Amino acid sequence: MLSKLRTLCLKGIDGREVSAEVYIAPGLPAYTVVGLPDAAVKEAKDRVVAAVRNSGYDFPSKRITVNLAPAEIKKSGTHFDLPIALGVLAASGKLGKKPPARMEDTFFIGELALDGAIRPVAGVLPMLMALKGSGKTAVVPVGNSAEAAVSGVACLAAATLKETAAWLTGEGELKPCARPAEHKISSAPVPDFSEVKGQAFAKRALEIAAAGFHNVIMVGPPGAGKSMLARRFAALLPPMTFDESLETTKLYSVSGLGAAGRLVSERPFREPHHTISDAALIGGGSSPRPGEVSLAHNGVLFLDEFPEFSRPAIEGLREPLEAWRVTVSRVKESVAYPARFLMVAAMNPCPCGYLGHPTRECACTPLQVHKYRAKVSGPILDRIDLHVQLSAVKYADWEALPKGEPSAVIAERVLKAIEIQRKRFNGGIRANAFMAGAELRRHCALPEGASAVLETAMNRLGFSARSLDKILKISRTIADLEGAAAIKREHVIEAVQYRMLDKAAELPAGI
Repeated sequence: MLSKLRTLCLKGIDGREVSAEVYIAPGLPAYTVVGLPDAAVKEAKDRVVAAVRNSGYDFPSKRITVNLAPAEIKKSGTHFDLPIALGVLAASGKLGKKPPARMEDTFFIGELALDGAIRPVAGVLPMLMALKGSGKTAVVPVGNSAEAAVSGVACLAAATLKETAAWLTGEGELKPCARPAEHKISSAPVPDFSEVKGQAFAKRALEIAAAGFHNVIMVGPPGAGKSMLARRFAALLPPMTFDESLETTKLYSVSGLGAAGRLVSERPFREPHHTISDAALIGGGSSPRPGEVSLAHNGVLFLDEFPEFSRPAIEGLREPLEAWRVTVSRVKESVAYPARFLMVAAMNPCPCGYLGHPTRECACTPLQVHKYRAKVSGPILDRIDLHVQLSAVKYADWEALPKGEPSAVIAERVLKAIEIQRKRFNGGIRANAFMAGAELRRHCALPEGASAVLETAMNRLGFSARSLDKILKISRTIADLEGAAAIKREHVIEAVQYRMLDKAAELPAGI
């Protein structure tokens, strides 16, 4: 007998419909799965056999063939357990002489425990998003009910295989997935900017970065406050919108990092160690998974000790910094993950960290300094909008410096600038950093006298065409922070100051 059920799989973070076909034929006991399954899907046999028997059913001792179609899409994960088990019950006549009518318009997702309980799985939200607007129903594990409820798809929560089988035959009921409380922004405590004394130039740069979603790199000696500033940076960013929260939750769901099925309501702050592999940072692996750059989507990626990251990891940032996505290609599949993150990188000026320090002597040779800085290539620096130099704070200055502005005050200015951008782009691109081509020409017209500033920057300081684009975007953000309708010459002059790593003059003497 043949039975057909519907389920879903993931390709990247997008759900795809899958047909689970189970055919039981006379012959020696055998169990075969076809349709490009991975190891977890093949192992479903042992879980399905135990779950069926422990749910009070006899498992057929016949030849069983399971086909997961379409065959060209790789099937991975344990969520195929439930549809396969139900298919076996239907094909063996345990659910009636004919397959129940409810099987036709219902999608089933769930991993089976050996006792027949249905365990939660990763990726439920993005899978269900593929059904939005279709009018179909999905049965999901109870542990994923809160996550499923926000998908906009009619979902039922199932706790056991027997309970689901009873619902299919009309002998039992499943409860609808309960929608969680209205979307609220979490107010987890974040260290405040007022705790950082001095470094006014760096604070100004981070304010601009938050207002225009510009990537930033900070260069300074140990103890200058680079990490301290970076960890307070998230407090300047605006609250996540519902759409941003949904996008980020999809990525965390695919990665199995979802928090009890709730929406991610805080902007991610990811801080990977510099020993991380390029696959873990960018994404990939034999079975592609989102990397740190995607887990930081709509949030902050802080890369401390930037030159200490491996060369492949650093160079792998080129695509996400430019296109805000990561494409992972393998022989059998190619998947894309969004990666619209704000990168904050920090590095020392030299290997020992004390080049240019007012009181500590640098022990590095010019060649060592050059090799250290060369670890961060020109193309990567070109893609970072703001370059910020931090200097060591002397004790006398530190003691005399007043307390800085609170994060809330800076965040208020940032939010006003972001509201200006939202009105300007009218639902299109979300920030000044994402402007390109026509948008750049339309919204970044140069005032009188500014062209000469850019010409000097390009000729004397060796700026690339991409650097000039960055300067225009930064100038637009500075104007937005001031509430100015048009870019002014002083905005361009300030923006040029944030490209210090492009300047040939910054190279150590003798190189």
